[in-house]
Amino acid sequence: MTDMINQVLKLSAAIEYSRDSIVSKIIYKNDHNILTLFSLDKGQSIAEHVTPFDALVQILEGTAELTIGGEKKTVTAGESIIMPMNIPHALYATEAYKMLLVMMK
Repeated sequence: MTDMINQVLKLSAAIEYSRDSIVSKIIYKNDHNILTLFSLDKGQSIAEHVTPFDALVQILEGTAELTIGGEKKTVTAGESIIMPMNIPHALYATEAYKMLLVMMK
């Protein structure tokens, strides 16, 4: 998955919304990082889970509600948050949103 290297990317245009759904698309992966685009339609959620790596969430469009370790955070377009490894987190689409998820091994 190195076809994105040395390319100008417009990340929000690289993934579309799907009605009442969540769409994901891995755009880059190596031994240390995984970059995944997500789009969530309004009302969709990613259930609480933990990951063995820190992860950066960059909101590209819309507004997301994240719950990290029981604490709710609202993150809007142009904002980012780092979710620490081994801490439960969940995501909810208060409105349709697109995000870049960077998993850092």
